Amino acid sequence: MRPTRLLTLLIALALVVAACGGSSGSTSTTAGSGGTTTTGAQGTTTTAGAPSGDPIVVGGTLSLTGGFGATGIIHKLAGEMFVERLNANGGLLGRPVVWDVRDDESVTDNVATLYEQLISQEGVDLIIGPYATPNIQAAMPIAERYGFVLPQHTAVLAPTLNYACQFPAWSIGYSPNEFIPNQLIDALESVGGIETVAVVTNQSGSVSFVSYGRPDVDEPAALEIFPERGIEVVADIPYPPGNTEWDAIATQIRSADPDLVMLNGLGVDANGLIEAMLALDGYLPPAMFALFPAPGPLLGLAAEHDFPILSVTMFEPNDKVLEGLSPEAAEIAEEFARRAADAGIPYTTFETQAAASWNAWEILAQGVQGAGSLDHQEICDWLHANGADLTFVGHVDFDPAKNNFWDTNQMLKQVQDGDWVVVWPADKAAAALRGPSR
Repeated sequence: MRPTRLLTLLIALALVVAACGGSSGSTSTTAGSGGTTTTGAQGTTTTAGAPSGDPIVVGGTLSLTGGFGATGIIHKLAGEMFVERLNANGGLLGRPVVWDVRDDESVTDNVATLYEQLISQEGVDLIIGPYATPNIQAAMPIAERYGFVLPQHTAVLAPTLNYACQFPAWSIGYSPNEFIPNQLIDALESVGGIETVAVVTNQSGSVSFVSYGRPDVDEPAALEIFPERGIEVVADIPYPPGNTEWDAIATQIRSADPDLVMLNGLGVDANGLIEAMLALDGYLPPAMFALFPAPGPLLGLAAEHDFPILSVTMFEPNDKVLEGLSPEAAEIAEEFARRAADAGIPYTTFETQAAASWNAWEILAQGVQGAGSLDHQEICDWLHANGADLTFVGHVDFDPAKNNFWDTNQMLKQVQDGDWVVVWPADKAAAALRGPSR
């Protein structure tokens, strides 16, 4: 057993309290813009030896309100679970851990200011990244200026994340703009393939690179890859972030009549587009893919219409996925589902977003414990030398030459019979992929 894996097993048995209202040792205050929630686990009785001494404070922001709020709350609950479990098993370096999380309100301009405050004014010991690529990109220069290690949940655009001490908790490899469309095409070819596609793109930097690539790097993306693989692009439709006007886009898609709609969007974009298409006399395309949707709302709508939409995933609590992981993975997923239900979170399944949060916390905790120090350069060096053992992924290595992005474990999931199930690759599939309806 790797030394870091042993550490993970100890750490992974450790985090779950505050904002869901179950712990007398947690405190929570909100104050409008930049509202603060502090999570800890004071007075917890453990078998691993209760942490003592001054708390280690981890600072960060999440989008708890605004456009990213539905996803941000998933990251908040996962982080609270991890911190409670960590403290229940001795904390970090024998000291209790407190998470000071601020609401950035889904406004990227707030992120840098809040991280600056946390580091320079509040004097936090450690930081953990925010949610969403633009927010992570805003936090990264602050972390670099102060020399702080930055584990981050969800930014996957590897070439732009070039700070040596940022550590990704979700990886689609070094060239996600190539990997994502090729993986989708490979999967569809296994069930007969497609001839035409409409590419619909949110112009947010979080996703637009998958359609158009990046201006600073000569690499293909979806709009080049589809023709290279013999698939005609019959519509290329960009739209602005925060778009709520879907009727014209839906009309363009129906007129183009593609075999596949590839929606490189965010949040509830897919819901808006599907509802607009349905308004056109019940039209739905033969197949559809949504890149980074809010999983709960999309599941509800797709299941209602028996629409087998596809998306990406890093983890789903399907038996085939769990088979290759430690028993802790299923236990954590079950606990999250219970706590999410108690908290009134609409989508209670522990999946990619929650797993990415858990990964980020494990990276941070293993770095501190492995280095035996709160010195950020020592933590960074230790992670480069040793990698991390992640409950929901396995062992990952951090190569600075690849901006610390590790070999991807990305899978494809599909709505089937009222649930998200992994359908690709075949060795991880909980069900057979359902191909286009024509």
